[in-house]
Amino acid sequence: MVNITVRGIEPETLSKLKALAKKENTSVNALVLRLLNRSVGRGQEKPRYQRHEDLSELAGAWSPQEAAEFEANTASFGTIDPEQWR
Repeated sequence: MVNITVRGIEPETLSKLKALAKKENTSVNALVLRLLNRSVGRGQEKPRYQRHEDLSELAGAWSPQEAAEFEANTASFGTIDPEQWR
């Protein structure tokens, strides 16, 4: 790997780079490398959050014990209180 020095960075630009690096919980160096790579068409960036149209990836993700606990804890939701329906 080669090191380079970038001169003439405006204070406002540096401030924004630092703020973005902090927001992304990364170093300024890692952020600048990512931005440089992306700008020259390298290192295709994965989206931070994948958009889902449904919850199919979560279906069946509980263990049998977790499913049983959920059913037990939500069983009362199916009970109708006649006092509230007068």
